[in-house]
Amino acid sequence: MKSKIKLTLVEKKGEFSCHRGHKVGDVFDFDTDRGKLCPMAMHVAFPYIDILRYGGTPPVTNSGEIKFCCPDCDVINIFKIEKE
Repeated sequence: MKSKIKLTLVEKKGEFSCHRGHKVGDVFDFDTDRGKLCPMAMHVAFPYIDILRYGGTPPVTNSGEIKFCCPDCDVINIFKIEKE
C-alpha cells in the first residue's frame, strides 16, 4: 500500500498572488487532490514524493522537514511534504 502524502503551503515569499489562488495554510492530499494543486508545483513535488514512496530520504531542511518551492519566481510558494 502506498503511503499517504500531504502537501501544505507553509510560506509565501514572492510579491504576487498565486495564479491558482493557493494561500498559506492550504493542504493537499497527493492522491485525491492532484487536479487542485498547481501543475508547476506538482512538477517540483513529484520527485520528492517518489523518493518518499519508494523508501528513500529526500533532502530535508535544518529542522528536518521536507520542503520545496513553486518555480514561479514572482509567487514563490513554499510547500511542506509529510508522509502519513
